[in-house]
Amino acid sequence: MAAKDPLDTYRAKRDFSRTAEPSGAETRRKAGGNRYLIQKHAATRLHYDFRLELDGVLLSWAVTRGPSYDPADRRLAVHTEDHPLDYGDFEGTIPKGEYGGGTVMLWDEGTWEPVGDPHAGMAKGDLKFILHGERLKGKWVLVRMKPRKGERSRAENWLLIKERDEYAGPESKPVIERATTSVRSGRTMEEIAAGNVEWTRSGAQVKHRSDEGKPAKQKAKPAKSSPAPKFVAPQLATLVDEPPAGDAWVHEIKYDGYRALAALGGGKATIYTRKGLDWTERFGSLVRPLLDLPCGSALLDGEVTVSDGAGHTDFAALQAAMGPGGGKGLDYHIFDLLFLDGEDLRDLPLVERKKRLQILLRDQPRAGPLFYSDHIVGHGDEMYRQASEMHLEGIVSKRADAPYRSERTKTWLKIKTAMGQEFIIIGWRPSDVAGRPFSSLLLGVREGEKVVYAGRVGSGFGERELATVWPELEKRAVKAPAAEDVPREIRRDAKFVRPDLVAEIAFRGWTDDRVVRQAAFKGLRKDKSAREVVTEIPKDTGKVIAAGGRPGGRAAKGEAGAGRRRPATTPGKAVDPPRAKAPQGGLTAIDTDRDTGTTQIEGVRVTHPDRILFPGVDLTKRALIDYYLAVADRILPHVAGRPLSIVRCPDGAAGDCFFQKHANAGFPKAFKPIRIKERNKSDTYLYIEDVAGLVAAVQVGVLELHIWGSHVANLEQPDRIVFDFDPDEDLDFGAVKRAATDMRERLRSLGLESFVMASGGKGLHVVVPLTPRYDWDDVRQFAEAIARVVAAEEPDKYLAEMSKARRKGKIFVDYLRNGRGATAIAPFSTRARRNAPLAWPVAWAALARLESAHPASVETAAAMLKRQKADPWAGYFEVDQVLPLDRLKRAK
Repeated sequence: MAAKDPLDTYRAKRDFSRTAEPSGAETRRKAGGNRYLIQKHAATRLHYDFRLELDGVLLSWAVTRGPSYDPADRRLAVHTEDHPLDYGDFEGTIPKGEYGGGTVMLWDEGTWEPVGDPHAGMAKGDLKFILHGERLKGKWVLVRMKPRKGERSRAENWLLIKERDEYAGPESKPVIERATTSVRSGRTMEEIAAGNVEWTRSGAQVKHRSDEGKPAKQKAKPAKSSPAPKFVAPQLATLVDEPPAGDAWVHEIKYDGYRALAALGGGKATIYTRKGLDWTERFGSLVRPLLDLPCGSALLDGEVTVSDGAGHTDFAALQAAMGPGGGKGLDYHIFDLLFLDGEDLRDLPLVERKKRLQILLRDQPRAGPLFYSDHIVGHGDEMYRQASEMHLEGIVSKRADAPYRSERTKTWLKIKTAMGQEFIIIGWRPSDVAGRPFSSLLLGVREGEKVVYAGRVGSGFGERELATVWPELEKRAVKAPAAEDVPREIRRDAKFVRPDLVAEIAFRGWTDDRVVRQAAFKGLRKDKSAREVVTEIPKDTGKVIAAGGRPGGRAAKGEAGAGRRRPATTPGKAVDPPRAKAPQGGLTAIDTDRDTGTTQIEGVRVTHPDRILFPGVDLTKRALIDYYLAVADRILPHVAGRPLSIVRCPDGAAGDCFFQKHANAGFPKAFKPIRIKERNKSDTYLYIEDVAGLVAAVQVGVLELHIWGSHVANLEQPDRIVFDFDPDEDLDFGAVKRAATDMRERLRSLGLESFVMASGGKGLHVVVPLTPRYDWDDVRQFAEAIARVVAAEEPDKYLAEMSKARRKGKIFVDYLRNGRGATAIAPFSTRARRNAPLAWPVAWAALARLESAHPASVETAAAMLKRQKADPWAGYFEVDQVLPLDRLKRAK
């Protein structure tokens, strides 16, 4: 007896002379592809047909309410008859009166990956799998329901459930409401029902009266759609070596991909490169999600990327993903909104543009492919450090109040965590290896109107890269090199090409001969012109921030070019490209040409003592020095002998400020240098020892003193932990006080005493003094563990991640100030903000009466100290305690 055909039930229910549904008799789809799809089906009741390919057919379930990314939503899925593989290409209408009569849309498609044996899962009624669709991704499970006692039904009911993973979570708007068009044709259910579809041997084709049956690539926008904005040149960032300080700056992740501007309107989406090239076809998989956005027209700015398995953007993988058909697996990280529904937003402050962008993207699936590029306000140094630890490309720092300008500006700054840039390919050297057309590429950069030699790259070439690059080299062959300075030993057997091909190269540094070291090929950059390719050297951070810290900003008087400085967390680099030496006295000075009123205070030459540093309260340089002299016996025990990071504002709190942690020539002698090893190099840091150091700090425009968690005498053994409770701006301060108190009790349960301080900003610091014993890794890991436990136990109140978007109504328990090289504001230090607020120690007993995180200012400090009957941090320096690591290990 012949085995039963699994499609018998399917065919018995349909009259193929009346319906365009495929019978499966002429299978055009080959089995074995693990295909997944969902068809939105408006039959007697609207439902979603969920299908998985197995054993040459599509296993099928009717999901009455559609899928959900929320694991709490258990969607009823009625098991139906198997369907032929060709059915996964069907989109159209089933005639009324026929089985399943109504409109069918191909709502999602991709592949699925069974977890375990799928046959055993079906038999057991517990089928687990991973979806790789355009709209649904991640781990899911189908669970068969047991019938109730005495219940008899022909239907086999299952539940479709999203399992917990990085894609899962509550949905403010269900995915079935966010995505309402076909992934294949881009049409709505109404457009499909209107009859503009026919079934052909190659699948569904959309029929338009205006195009004589040509396939529609994009859905039509509703009548309210306005014309798409024209392309505008993108704003570009200036490369610098350190992030700027202060809350006037926001910081975003730097992605490793293609800059892209997407113009929406008139029912179409056009995706441009930074030079205005139309690359819509190459980025075709992004078109449908862009057209689903709830707007009539828009111009978006962002980066198209592909991520590797660890979540890092990978330029080489991006090139592999692009190609015929528009590429798969592309993501679009959108960080700016230039036009929306006919309104030009470019003159609005950045934060206002991003607020509107976030609203536009708020209902996007967590799985993408469209992502809002979030940012952090302030904390640039900490964000850069975390980007380095996560091996990200770097960060981009932007002035929060700046408009959008189509040029390279100093209101956008980029800080890379590793070295890399574009180079011009000027030639190649033959290879002795069979099947490999070249051994290395010769690189160049432009210097004015000429090209100069910049070294070779011989690694990073797989079969795909060789197949991509070699044809481009062959058609550009020339006899002489574009660069005259190619070394003779290289020139001897090299072949040369026309210098218009650009490559992205990662490298470890520059040699003294100005060529790259340990270079690796990442891919060709067809979106960039060879005319743009120059040696990228970070500008001195202090100089850049002072000159370009705000729109229309100016350089501080007396400014000179300082030497290059990099943050301590930057991986070690080889010798920088040779350039002119910085003049001595590279310090951004606060002196003017007329040096009036110079005086000596504690042996420090103080110029312009009457200069206003805090305009809001008319606080002068001399008044600030007087304050530090008055609190010297309180602040110095916390500051003296610790490496410092400083916020300098040469023109006062209302002017341009910058963050500095490395020494420059020209600092007063009251600052002491210390050479500190950073990964593969070392750099000079500063510390102070006495009152003269405090005066010298004011003299060079320091308005904030940030301290390391260790002293120079025990540099590798921290003696304090800081938990910074950083609240959402709309959160009541009472919640911050309760958080600090709860942390105190938690630490007490571990045998640790702590002290609380108003930060002078928005939050509170809980500080734990330690006897130096453990190293930086132990201290940081302990702090992180505590913060994450707090966040896990009360996720509605706390989080242990910097995400600004997730901080709504919550407090960020910031543990990042406890790593080597990280700093925290010093007790009694001023803050570079209006009215000269102070970081102010508070007694635990007085915390309940505290009304804000900035209770004291320079003006009120004397009166507050006079009212205090006792030191709020009495006993701080007598505490003798170490981390309870052994106790924690035993508890585990």
